[in-house]
Amino acid sequence: MLVKRWNIKRLALYGCVVLILYILMTSGSRKYKIDVLIDNSKPEEVWEYVADFSKMRLLNPTILDFKIITDSGHAHDWRYTVEYTERLSHWPYWLNKAKADYIVTKTMPGVDPAVYAIESKHKTCFFKGTYCLHSISEFKCTAAGKDTYCSEHIQYQCPPFLGEACRRELEYQRQAVIHNLTVIFSKKPHSY
Repeated sequence: MLVKRWNIKRLALYGCVVLILYILMTSGSRKYKIDVLIDNSKPEEVWEYVADFSKMRLLNPTILDFKIITDSGHAHDWRYTVEYTERLSHWPYWLNKAKADYIVTKTMPGVDPAVYAIESKHKTCFFKGTYCLHSISEFKCTAAGKDTYCSEHIQYQCPPFLGEACRRELEYQRQAVIHNLTVIFSKKPHSY
């Protein structure tokens, strides 16, 4: 009888621990926005550069490798899925695997103002795929005179107790992308 009661208490304790961990690990949704004006550039060239995931390693220093899984579409609606490995900027030995679906679109000829967009949905997994977080990004480029205005809106998940760490990681990555994009286009001859 005592053994049975002890097992029930142990089971209840484990259940409580699992429930608490689940509550702590449940991801809250957060938002982030960043924008930039890239001098003397064409929005289509900037958009094409960002849409090409092989260039993403130059823009985002946390991405280590990638593999394109699917690729289809045409110049106005191109879609691809990519799997990639990245390290965290603040914990460089901690790697994660991610899978992302990209939709790369531009407005049809004659539509003014022309909008060049990249939508992506990411599933980033830790602990060998046992814990995954989701994010959605909308990156847009438009003409601003002789310059290009780009903005990115991101909705991302983060465990409640890691809110500040998630925000720092996201800011590091997105600011690096914007900075590197600006540097690349300041040195680039303006016909891509």
